Amino acid sequence: MEFEAHVQRALDSLPPEIARRLENVAVVVEDEHPNDPDLFGLFQEEPYMPAKVTIYRRPLEESFPDPDELEREIRITVLHELAHYFGIDEDRLAELGYA
Repeated sequence: MEFEAHVQRALDSLPPEIARRLENVAVVVEDEHPNDPDLFGLFQEEPYMPAKVTIYRRPLEESFPDPDELEREIRITVLHELAHYFGIDEDRLAELGYA
């Protein structure tokens, strides 16, 4: 349950003006992506469906065994994927340090 708590803390840390703009988006935790087991997170948006941010537990826990570093990387991953919701691309995320 600790992993989910890290994800929730990342969401709770969003500035209110950003959090208010998140509409019709679900943030979920799954063990790993079936086709890319090294993927930390994924943003998906389909027409007429809610947007979905998936945070993958296993690759994050395996890559960051230190609890403090794990929490930091979960936060970065959550912010990275939510940035796609707002239309921020990979190049801009790299410039901002969230790649």
